[in-house]
Amino acid sequence: MNLQRKLIVVAMACAMPWISAQAQTAADLQKEIELLKTQLKSLQDRVEAVANKPAAPTVGAVDPEEFNRIKIKVESAEDNTIAAGFAGMKISGMIDPTFVYSQRQNQAGFVFLNNFNGQGNSGVGDSYAFDNSYFGQAMLDIQKETESGTKWRLTLAPHKSASSGYNLGSIVHEASVSVPLGSPATRLIAGQVPDWSGYEYIWSHQQPLISHNLLFDFTIPSFYSGAGMEFTRGKWISKFMVGNINEARKGTGAKTPGVTYRADYAKGEFSGFGFAGSHSTSDKNLGGKFNLFEVDGYFTRGDWILQGQLGLGNQKAAAANGSKASWTGLSALAGYKVTPRFQTTARFDMIRNKKNGGGVFGAPSQERCGVWDVNGDTIIDASDCEQVADGRNGFGPIMENSTGIWLPTADGATRTALSLGMSYLFNQNTTLKAEYRIDRANGPVFLDAKTGDYKKSNNMIGLSAVVSF
Repeated sequence: MNLQRKLIVVAMACAMPWISAQAQTAADLQKEIELLKTQLKSLQDRVEAVANKPAAPTVGAVDPEEFNRIKIKVESAEDNTIAAGFAGMKISGMIDPTFVYSQRQNQAGFVFLNNFNGQGNSGVGDSYAFDNSYFGQAMLDIQKETESGTKWRLTLAPHKSASSGYNLGSIVHEASVSVPLGSPATRLIAGQVPDWSGYEYIWSHQQPLISHNLLFDFTIPSFYSGAGMEFTRGKWISKFMVGNINEARKGTGAKTPGVTYRADYAKGEFSGFGFAGSHSTSDKNLGGKFNLFEVDGYFTRGDWILQGQLGLGNQKAAAANGSKASWTGLSALAGYKVTPRFQTTARFDMIRNKKNGGGVFGAPSQERCGVWDVNGDTIIDASDCEQVADGRNGFGPIMENSTGIWLPTADGATRTALSLGMSYLFNQNTTLKAEYRIDRANGPVFLDAKTGDYKKSNNMIGLSAVVSF
C-alpha cells in the first residue's frame, strides 16, 4: 500500500505542470481531471498486479521433503552417538621420533619408546636424563565429559609415561576424574595426574624445543596420585591434592601423605603467572622428606614469547655425602616467530646445589658417611664415602683432577645449560625441530664414556619430527 501511494503522488506531481498550462476553462479542467483519474486507475491496477505476482523460485531452495529426511538422519546419528558413549568425547595423540647425539655418552641414534627403568638393550641403562627426557614418545589421550559436567581422562604413553620410572612397566601417564560440586567452578579431582610445576609441558607438540629445562628434569616431581580440589574464581585457578608423590602406592610402614598445590593468575590476554609446591614430611615416603617450590610466568605479544621459572627445594639424605641436599635454580626462554610457520627459540638454565657435595630432587638416598665435626655440619674425612656423583647429568661433587676421586671438601657443581632451537610447522599436524644444547659445570662432573675421565661440558644435538592429531 505504501508503494501504491508513492507512485500516485509521483504521477500527480509529474502531471501538475501540464494541467496548469493546458486547462483554460472549468470544462477543460474537468476533462483533464477525468483523464488523470483513468491514468491513475490504470497505474494502480499495474501496481497491484506486481504485488500479487508469485515470487520467482530462489536459487538453491531446499525441498521440504529432502530437508525433513536429512533432519531425521542427523537426529538418528546423534542418538546413536549418545547411545555408544561418544558424546562429549575427544581423542588425540602424538608421536615424535627423535635423533640425538650426546658427546659424553659417545652415542648417536634415534631415541624412541626407550625405557626410563634402567633396562635398555645390550646392557645399556636407559635412565631418565637430560638427553633421555620426555621426547621419543607415543601418546594417546582420551577425554570424556558427561552431561553432568564430570570430566574423565586417560592418557597412555608406553615406556615414557610420568609414572614409568617409578611404577615400572606402567604405560599410564594420567588417569583422573574431575567432578563438579554445585558448579563447574568448584571441583573434586582424584586419580593419577602428572606434575603441575613450571612453564614447560611434557608433550613435544606443546613446546618449541626438544629437550626440557634443568628445573623440569631435576627439581620437580613426576606425578601425584590422590584426591583434592580445584577452584576457578575470576582470573585465578587453584588446585591441590593430598596423597602419594611419585608413588602409585606407599611402601610398608609409610602412612603420612604428601601435599601438592598450584595456583595460576591470568593477568590479561598476553601475560600471567603461577606457583606450585610439593611437600612430604615422612622419612618413609619415597625419597624421604622434601620441600619443593617454584614460581613461573609468561608474556606473549605479537611474534614474541617469553617464559621464566625460579625454583628452590631440599631433600633429606639426597646429597652426595648422605646429608640434606638443597638447591636453587632458574630457567628463562625466549621465542620469536620469523614467519607464521618458522620459530627460533633460546633457553638458559642454571642450578646451584653446592651443599654437602651436591644433589637434587630424586637422587638416591645415601647413608651418612665419613667423619664429621662435633656439630655434624662439616665433613672432615670422606675416605669411606662411595662415589655417588651423577656423571651423566653432571650433578654431585666436583672430581679431583678429572680422575673420579671425590674431594672430601668438594662442593656440589653449579650446572648450566644453553639450548638454541628452530621449529617449522610443515603442515597442520607436523612440526620439524632442531636443537643444539651445551651443558656446563664449574668443575669436571660429566663422565666421558670414551675416555673414562670427567669433563666440564657436554654437547648435544637433537632432531625430531612431531606428528599430532
